[in-house]
Formats: sequence, structure tokens, C-alpha cells
Amino acid sequence: MTLVLEQVSRHVDNQAWIAEASLRFEPGSFNVLLGRTLSGKTSLMRLMAGLDRPDSGRVLMDGEDVTGRPVRERNVSMVYQQFINYPTLSVFENIASPLRQARLPEAQIRQRVRQTAEMLRIEAYLQRLPLELSGGQQQRTAMARALVKDASLILFDEPLVNLDYKLREGLRQELRALFAERNCIAVYATTEPNEALALGGTTTILHEGRLLQSGPTAEVYHKPCNVLAAELFSEPPINLVSGRVAGNEVSLAGAVHFARTDDLRALADGDYRFGVRPSHITLVPSHDDDLELTVLVELAEISGSETFLHVRNEHWRMILHLPGVHEYQVDTQVPVFIPTHKLFVFDSTGQLVQAPGLRQGRRR
Repeated sequence: MTLVLEQVSRHVDNQAWIAEASLRFEPGSFNVLLGRTLSGKTSLMRLMAGLDRPDSGRVLMDGEDVTGRPVRERNVSMVYQQFINYPTLSVFENIASPLRQARLPEAQIRQRVRQTAEMLRIEAYLQRLPLELSGGQQQRTAMARALVKDASLILFDEPLVNLDYKLREGLRQELRALFAERNCIAVYATTEPNEALALGGTTTILHEGRLLQSGPTAEVYHKPCNVLAAELFSEPPINLVSGRVAGNEVSLAGAVHFARTDDLRALADGDYRFGVRPSHITLVPSHDDDLELTVLVELAEISGSETFLHVRNEHWRMILHLPGVHEYQVDTQVPVFIPTHKLFVFDSTGQLVQAPGLRQGRRR
């Protein structure tokens, strides 16, 4: 099944929850909707499912207009971030419920439930009640109920957000493997850029009900169309600073100057905004085009085996995303190194002018 949204819009209390969204999803595709809370991800999926009807535009499935068709008449499943299971039914009966509604033969129900439970590794819990399971097992049960139906369209509304890190990592890998063998369309909503990268497929970035950019996930990540897309597809958000190119010199914030490198040679003279991802800034030099800055530490935020180092100089603030644990006192002076071949360049309106190449850079 091919799913097409043609200029769909939805307004609630005179506010645009979805504004003229056009998308196309192919059979067998895995698609991520990436955006902050209230960006419109759930609203868009409800339009896909038939839970809501757009105020304008059309929803097409295999070329057929299903805009006004309710969800019960569409071959759709949906998994929510909360564990929505029937508490008085066993895990088996929870998974079997859509098959019973479809009045499939009992033998076929048992076969499909067991196959799906084995796929999600919950076959040992089929006779338990949901409340006797862990959070991860409860979410697997909800996912199994969506998958057992063999729907043409499966929607995941931040299904892993309430699980711990290890469970989320494991289920992400399983989801990729599951849908590699299915010919349905999977749409997965998340607020986390790293989750979108881990899931792959295609990514659509939403902001305040509008589609900013859509395409293969790696392409959207490496070539964000504008400043906002770059900020939304970066965790922590991309570091930005105003700058100017004039002749053979590049200046940042009117204070830091360096010679224009070959990577920036194609830029016309003028004013720009330069961006660098937090993970690209290092504490030691590693490339011959590194720009060295002396900064003061504002905060060393340790998260597991990573450190988010917040620093500043007289002209701007930056965040570094560093592997390992790095402990610094506030106002400690440290050098940081920005590889200039990793700079994103945006024009005065915020549109992307130049993205970094995918090369690793020239080693010292």
C-alpha cells in the first residue's frame, strides 16, 4: 500500500495543528516524524489513521481517496507511548483481540499470536496479565497487538519514551529487523534526533504543524535545509554564531579571525551564520584546519558515559558533546578545537548555503 497526504491541514480553535502537509510513504518503508512536543506529530498520524479528518486536503491509500473513511474501515494499527493493554485480559488475549474482532478461525489466531509473541520475545508470558509484566514487556505486548493484525499502516507514537535506556536501545534494533521483512508502512514519531538516526529510513522534520524537510534520514541530517532544521536534528542543538567572509578571511562574531580554507572557498563574500555540531568540537587538536579557541567552563553535565560541556567566551556560548566523563570546575579555562571543514553555513534568512563534506578531514 502507498500512502499519500496531499496538502492536508487541520485547525483546532483557529490554530493550525497541521498546515498544508504533503507526504508520500511507499510500501515496506520505515518513516520517522521528528519534532519537539506539540510540533504536530500525533496530529499528523491521527489524520493518517482516520481518527481525525483534515479541514482541507486529501489522504490517499493506493490512489484511493480515504479522507472521510473512519479508522475502523482502514487497515491501520497504532502504538502509543503509554502501555495501552486490557488489564483483565491475558497477554495472549490482548494480542489476539484484533484477530477476534476480525473473526478469524481459532487455529489461525493461536498461530499468529504465538508467532508474533516469539518475534517480540514475550512467548513465555502469554498467560500472564499485563500488570504482572515489566514496563518493557507491557510495551512489547502493545506492539504485538499492533503487529499481529498485519496492518498495511502501523503508527508508533513515541512508543519507547517511558522505557529505560537499555530497553529502548534493544527495541529500536528489533523494530528495524521486524520491518525489514514486512511490506507495510511504518511511521514512528519521536522528539529525539539520535533515535531518528538509529532508526534510519526516512525522516520528516515538523515544527509548529509545518513540514520543514523530508527525505532519507542521513541526507536530512547531513544537509538540513535551514537553521531550524539543523537545530531540531541535533542533540544537543547545533552551535550557531554570526560571521562574515571577506577576501581570504573568515571572522566569527567580529572577533575571531582565520584564513579562508578550501572548504569555504566557494562562499561569496558576505554575512552568514556558521554552525557546528557539539559532537564535532574537541578538547585536543585533530585536523590541520582546526580553529583553536580559549573558553571558560560554565557547566560539565555528565550523563552516563558522556559529558555535555557548556563553555563560553566573550562573544558566544557553545556546547560540546564529549565521549567519556570530563569533570571541570566552573570558570576553568580550557582550549577547544573546531574543525572548520565541519562548519555548516547559512545565509541571512537562515537557509542552508553549504553543508560540510562527509570526509573525515585532514589529520595533523
